[in-house]
Order: sequence, then structure tokens, then C-alpha cells
Amino acid sequence: MTVVGRYLAREIALGVVFVLFGFLALFAFFDLVNELDDLGRGAYRIQHAIAYVALTLPSHVYELMPIAALIGAIYALAQFASHSEFTAMRAAGMGRTLALRGVLAVAAVFALLTALIGEVVAPPAERLAQSVRLSAIGTAIGGQFRSGMWIKDTLRDAQGQPEVVRFVNVGALQPDASLENLQIFEFDPDFTLRAIIRAKRAVHDGASAWRLSDIEETRFESGQTLDRLPTLRTRIVKEASRDWPSDLGPDIFRVAMLQPDRMSLIGLVRYTQHLKENRQNAERYEIALWRKIVYPLAVIVMMTLALPFGYLQVRAGSIGYKVFAGIMLGVAFHFMNGLFSHLGLLNTWPAWLSVSIPSLFALAVAMAMLGRVGRMR
Repeated sequence: MTVVGRYLAREIALGVVFVLFGFLALFAFFDLVNELDDLGRGAYRIQHAIAYVALTLPSHVYELMPIAALIGAIYALAQFASHSEFTAMRAAGMGRTLALRGVLAVAAVFALLTALIGEVVAPPAERLAQSVRLSAIGTAIGGQFRSGMWIKDTLRDAQGQPEVVRFVNVGALQPDASLENLQIFEFDPDFTLRAIIRAKRAVHDGASAWRLSDIEETRFESGQTLDRLPTLRTRIVKEASRDWPSDLGPDIFRVAMLQPDRMSLIGLVRYTQHLKENRQNAERYEIALWRKIVYPLAVIVMMTLALPFGYLQVRAGSIGYKVFAGIMLGVAFHFMNGLFSHLGLLNTWPAWLSVSIPSLFALAVAMAMLGRVGRMR
């Protein structure tokens, strides 16, 4: 990369970091104000609120990076135009191709950083933030319905055929990943109810089983009378504790309690696979999975979209005008992401297409704008 290219990349990177820190400060302030209402609940104090807000910042970094990249790049390029630096660079031989290379170089770094934060930093930080908050307040994570959270589990034989189909109802998930008020409805492959197991608490053994405690099981046993008429008997069994083997580990329950956009890529892959294996609708999680893949690339698209603003001279608009235009473009991109995700879910579009349309549209606009400013020279 030439000296001009390195200078261009450095100034754009500084602009993006400046805008990102401004957004983070604003979001952290509003989050902290929102947490003040819960101060005094249980052992929840100001230090817990600050820790919670700090731990949610990586998620904000991931969500805001494309918009920050767009506005920061527009700000840096607008500064170049206002000081006639961009004109001098072009006079020194920096064409659109070289300028685009410089922008794409710094964009690739920020895209990689976004992917790493979204996959490695943000999901565990989000879980830790929820754990800190809930532990201090003294409450558990509730389920998706009034009755709690429902998950389907299937035990298969050596040939992979369903042996037992179970519907698991969890009343609450504690911060230590233990389960409370557990109900398990077991069916045979023909969906005949075999047993209902109720347990007050379940703790995972770290391998492949849960340790249930305070158990009451209702078993449904079929038989025949002396006249060979079918009968159905119920038998209630109470136990202090029991091991309950299951492929459902604590990670599955944590993932099921989180919003899809807050999950890691690996967590989404595992949970989507679990849903498909149990013949459940996984479209919502497939869209979130593809968004995880496409979203970092949106940083590159946004910086490409910012490049044409550097070719607009001061007479075409002040820095404030250009930054305002960047904010509007960023907001439009954010709403398009949400809109097409919902449209794809409603119309059963392919998940990759639903999440790619906003980025592809923004890229087409960027290329059209670059072509136009090239003809304006």
C-alpha cells in the first residue's frame, strides 16, 4: 500500500473508532439510566449495574459497527474534501481503484474485528451480564410462555430410529444453569403417553445426564383383563433423586432462553441442528445464523458506500450535511435488515437471500455512486 493509501486508511480508521466510541458512550448512558430503576432489588447495587452495562458493550459494538463504519468513513472523507486533501491525493495519481483499495483494506480489518466480537466476545459477555444481574437481584430466567419453556427431545436407538419422544417443560433456568420445576412428558414412537415426570430441581453432571431431585413420576402401563380387554393403569412413583440421561445440555437451555441475534454462530448451528433433528421449525434461527455470517461483510459494504462522499467538494455540501446523510443511510440500512428478515420469515424465503438483500442493495448503490462521481471529473 502506498503512503497515500496508508494515510487514507489510518484517517478512516480513526474516524470509525471516534464515532463508535461516541455511540457506545451514548448507549451505555441510556442503559445505565434504565438500570437505575432496579437498584435496591435484592442485592442489586450501583456496582452491579455498572458491571452489567460494561458487559453488554461488546454486543453494542457488534450491532453498531456497520453504522459506525459508514458515518466514520464519511466523516473522514468529508474532512479530506473540506481541506482539499482529497483533491491533492487525486492530483498525485490516486484514482478510484486505489482509493477503493485503501478503504477496503481498513474495512476488512473492521469486518474481521466485528466477526470476532460477535462470535468470541459478545455471547459469553452477554451471558455473564445476565448472570451478574440475575444473581444480584435473586431471580431466575423465565421461559417463553407462562408455563415456562418447552423443548422437544428425542432418544434414538443404535440405528438412529426414534425410541422415546420427550417434551420437556422448564419453569425457570437459574444463573448457575440448574433447572427448576421440571416436567417431562415421555411418549413412545407412536406418540402414546408413557410417563410424566415432575422434578423440583435438575443439575447437570457435566457429561450426558441430569440429576433430578424431589421426583414424582406418573407411569401409564397398558395391560389386559381376564377377558382380554385392553386396560390402562397408572402408577405413581416418588424418588428423592435420579439420573436422567439426555442430549439436552445446559448450553441448549441457555441458547433457547436467548434471543437468536444474541447467540454465537456455533450456538446457532447447534440449536438449529437440534430443532431440525426433532422436526421443529428452525427458520427463525436459520435467518439469525445467516445474519451472523453476512453481518460482518456489511462493514465492507458500508465503507464502500462512504467512498463517493469524498469526491463531493465543499460546495456540494458541508461536513454536517454529509454526516447527516450518512446517519440517514445507516438508519435505513438498519431498518432494511430488520424488514427483510421478517419478510423472509413470513414468505419462507431462503434465509441467505433474506439477510443478503440489504447489503446487496447498498453495494449496488455504492457502485452506482462511484460510477457517477467518476463521470463528474
